[in-house]
Amino acid sequence: MATYPKEWERHVTLPDGRAIFVRPIQPSDEALYGPFFAAETAEDLRLRFFAPVKEPTHAFISRFTHIDYDQAMAFIALDEATGEMLGVSRLHATPKKDTGEYAIIVRSDLKSHGLGWQLMQMIIAYARTRNFRCIEGQVLHDNATMLTMCKELGFQIVTNADEPYICDVTLAL
Repeated sequence: MATYPKEWERHVTLPDGRAIFVRPIQPSDEALYGPFFAAETAEDLRLRFFAPVKEPTHAFISRFTHIDYDQAMAFIALDEATGEMLGVSRLHATPKKDTGEYAIIVRSDLKSHGLGWQLMQMIIAYARTRNFRCIEGQVLHDNATMLTMCKELGFQIVTNADEPYICDVTLAL
């Protein structure tokens, strides 16, 4: 298993002036998920997980914080002043190891502040260093904010043939 990739730590300032520390996720970040999920709206959780999320269990959260850096990357965004979790983006290598599947969530009260954009830029940069040929994901058709960001970033967006309420999004690298 790869060691913690410290070279991916970043200090970022959002357009509103908020100072953010973005770094690869670690197992110790599990404690940050409870308050983060409590701050999320039920709708934002549904848009991310494609289903309602009631009470996230230890096993559920542990899957997000215990990753093998050889197979995946997750960047957690923390408020520099408080240490609060503000968002996370993830990228998992597909079995062929030439494509990454992404996911992202930003705290509900921080949408449209530029944090999602920053987290996506980091995932794209990371995928390029891994020589992925593309990044792909699935987005609910009613997640207009994510679809708009994907379009602005150059993703190809098509309706899933089997599940028309889902859009398949792909960014060629």
